Amino acid sequence: MKLISWNVNGIRACLKKGFEDFFINEDADIFCLQETKLSEGQVDLNFDGYDAYWNYADKKGYSGTAVFTKKKPISVEYNMGIEEHDREGRLIKLEFEDYFLVNVYTPNSQKELARLDYRMKWEDDFRKYLSTLKESKSVILCGDLNVAHTEIDLKNPKTNKKNAGFSDDEREKFRELLKAGFVDSFRHFYPDVTGAYTWWSYMFNARKNNAGWRIDYFLVSESIKKEMGDAIIYSDVMGSDHCPIGLLI
Repeated sequence: MKLISWNVNGIRACLKKGFEDFFINEDADIFCLQETKLSEGQVDLNFDGYDAYWNYADKKGYSGTAVFTKKKPISVEYNMGIEEHDREGRLIKLEFEDYFLVNVYTPNSQKELARLDYRMKWEDDFRKYLSTLKESKSVILCGDLNVAHTEIDLKNPKTNKKNAGFSDDEREKFRELLKAGFVDSFRHFYPDVTGAYTWWSYMFNARKNNAGWRIDYFLVSESIKKEMGDAIIYSDVMGSDHCPIGLLI
């Protein structure tokens, strides 16, 4: 089974930059999107053989997630059941016979960590949510988690220690998630690889110079880590400031 996740940073813009060609050529079983930046009815995007599920933020042109799947899920949910977290279209959970697929766009802590307190609340509630799911079935989590876990997960760790995405608090919450029984698929296969990034700033020729961050992930329950075949970073795929990532399982 092939799964792909991509923060498209606006699906309408990404559609003009080759999104459909990549989608069709990769022929994934499940394809997850983050930061779609849509309201309902703004695009008519359908692919033969796929069911599509969209979660829109209340705020126009902001956040949002989507999942395309070849296999019809048993059920679909679009929130954690916590009102303060469920207004920004950040979550889609699909239930299948043997596992849950959770697609997430984690809130950014923003400049000068202005939203860090909220981010910490999100992290604790989301970890509890995933842990509850894991009690009944295996979980595959994918999406933009907006954190670079270790120093090899970004180009310039020393100058970013107090910035959103690499603060001590955010990194500790990621470690807590791993301790709760989840495996970072890419590091499972490539524990020491450097220069493997999924996001680059649009400024300073960051992508050309590969001055990036690895903030997009597939995490899986410990119970199914042996079933993983490979983790992929499609670093040469353009169309967004993020590149797609993949998991074979």
